[in-house]
Amino acid sequence: MRVIAGSARRLQLKTLDGLDTRPTTDRIKETLFNMIADGLYGCTFLDLFAGSGSIGIEALSRGAKKAVFVEKNPKAMAYVKENLAHTKLSDQAETMQTDAFGALARLRGRRQFDYIYMDPPYGKELERKALAYLTECALLEEDGVIIIEAALDTPFDYAEELGYTIVKVKTYKTNKHVFLEKSRI
Repeated sequence: MRVIAGSARRLQLKTLDGLDTRPTTDRIKETLFNMIADGLYGCTFLDLFAGSGSIGIEALSRGAKKAVFVEKNPKAMAYVKENLAHTKLSDQAETMQTDAFGALARLRGRRQFDYIYMDPPYGKELERKALAYLTECALLEEDGVIIIEAALDTPFDYAEELGYTIVKVKTYKTNKHVFLEKSRI
């Protein structure tokens, strides 16, 4: 796995071996960042369920001004920190070794993000719980975007009742990216 573009282009990133994390492939990462490229420069980025940190690092490499990485697994967080140091992006990053919901509670009232990216473990409805929490707080900027990486069969039929509009869905062979914005009244 590597950084695709920007200041840290071509640098290799470390990730956990085994099934504890599902690193986003370079091809999917490139597609994702091509879709959001216009809004990245100078943005604030939250990488929930960060794994190795490759998504947030890619955002920083491409011009995001600040990224917060949330990962509860201590071994994975060690790789996030190592990858940030290797790419020389540590000064623009904040790391939080805790579960996603504890981090959201601690960030509430302190920050707002232009992009909130989450890649939770599949099949546990953590994305639904996170969206419900985000509805009740002001962590997402008014024109911000939430991007969720999920299994192909993950439903998002509840998004509208939580106050979100699905603006785009990009499907791949084994998973998908769902792009959501706050519903406009």
